[in-house]
Amino acid sequence: MQQQLFERIRVQRAVSDCYSYLRDFSNIEQWDPSVYRAEKLAGASSVPASYRLSFNRPSKQLTMHYRETHAEENKLVSLEGYSLADEGGDNPGRLHAVDDIEFEALGPELTEIRYRATLTFDGLPSALSPLFKPALNRLSKRVAKGIADALNPKPSPSAKPKLSTRIHDQLILPGAINFSKHGYLSMADKALSERMDGKVVVLTGPTSGLGLAAAKLLAGLGATLVLLGRGDERLRDCTRDIINSSGCETSNIHYYNVELSSLAQTSATAKQLLTDFPNIDVLINNAGALFAEREETEEGNELALAVNLLSPVLLSKLLCPAFTANSRIVNIVSGGLYLSALRQHDMQWRKSKYNGSGAYANAKRALLCYTQIQQQETLPATYAMHPGWAATPGVEKSLPAFNRLMSGVLRDSRMAADTAVWLASAAKLPRSGALWLDRQPHPTSVIPGTEPSASQQAWLEQWLDDQLAPYL
Repeated sequence: MQQQLFERIRVQRAVSDCYSYLRDFSNIEQWDPSVYRAEKLAGASSVPASYRLSFNRPSKQLTMHYRETHAEENKLVSLEGYSLADEGGDNPGRLHAVDDIEFEALGPELTEIRYRATLTFDGLPSALSPLFKPALNRLSKRVAKGIADALNPKPSPSAKPKLSTRIHDQLILPGAINFSKHGYLSMADKALSERMDGKVVVLTGPTSGLGLAAAKLLAGLGATLVLLGRGDERLRDCTRDIINSSGCETSNIHYYNVELSSLAQTSATAKQLLTDFPNIDVLINNAGALFAEREETEEGNELALAVNLLSPVLLSKLLCPAFTANSRIVNIVSGGLYLSALRQHDMQWRKSKYNGSGAYANAKRALLCYTQIQQQETLPATYAMHPGWAATPGVEKSLPAFNRLMSGVLRDSRMAADTAVWLASAAKLPRSGALWLDRQPHPTSVIPGTEPSASQQAWLEQWLDDQLAPYL
């Protein structure tokens, strides 16, 4: 049995943007509601791209393998795919698909996209075709809407949380449910289609988890990546991984081996970046760590505070000369900060019994507070985002019991990185001191007594200035 689907879609977007976005078939999970996850298996410029797709099905997971068979820049992309007979294997199943996506520029910012999919179901008689056609036609319309929504320009989002969001978060449980993968999967718009060609993005902590996922997405959007992490071998490995996943050029990735818990090393690296990259468009402060026991750096700072607060703030301050009027800073924090007030009396945990989760939450609360302070028009637009509960190597190592207990609902790294990449790439964003989760602003506190007062904000700003003065 064979079925053919066809849709004609017009979008207010340059043909080159449409072609770049739809040619990368790993983006299909952003515009086809039937696809749960799409993974690029080979993507270097010298290798025809291939993909593995997992589909949303209520009974049994369907997995398909796709490969690009033909491409003409800004005109045509053709792919061929087949279902996998065995989970984890590579033997063809009964479903075969041929997808052709044609592009026609109707104007500088107007493109017609013609999407044709031919589906062949081996072993099913043609007489059953009328039974399948209504469902497939509905799917075709949803795909067309997904493509249009992904590529058409979007209005600037609100800078403040909606009333329903505030109510859910204040009730704790409804808000916490959205920390899981349920929150990401329920998003109406998952598209990341804004190109970042020519833009320089500095990203800390890129070698695994959320940082690596963000780096792959940013490279796929055309950004020039400047990676700050620990260990030359790990940085080389992640660079190869990013190139294989995104198909970007080697020249688009630069890395610096730096121990970010050291303020001296952070300072030296930042000053080198000012020489190497006079203009920086985005800084993503992603590097973070949670420690079971209290440790101090050689400079006398509590380790979690140094990694999660002092180093990101120092980077933000030192890179200011390279920021432009349109530059952005994205600070990655944590939902755990909702449980923490600012520990004004003991930021370094010298007077209290050490609690690793508490120290981590305090540092992230302070980083969010610093983000709120940095909202003046003369400074780069600064945002704080919460990645949700995610299954990353860092969580597995630092919170093994939580990781085991919540394994069925944790986000993967790609879901966790989504809002950070969106904040870095979205064309229109308002300045906002809110806490962003799944591309929506959320309250910065839900428990009475945890929101820093104006005097506490002023104290934190002065305290940070004093701590960092020797390294500026």
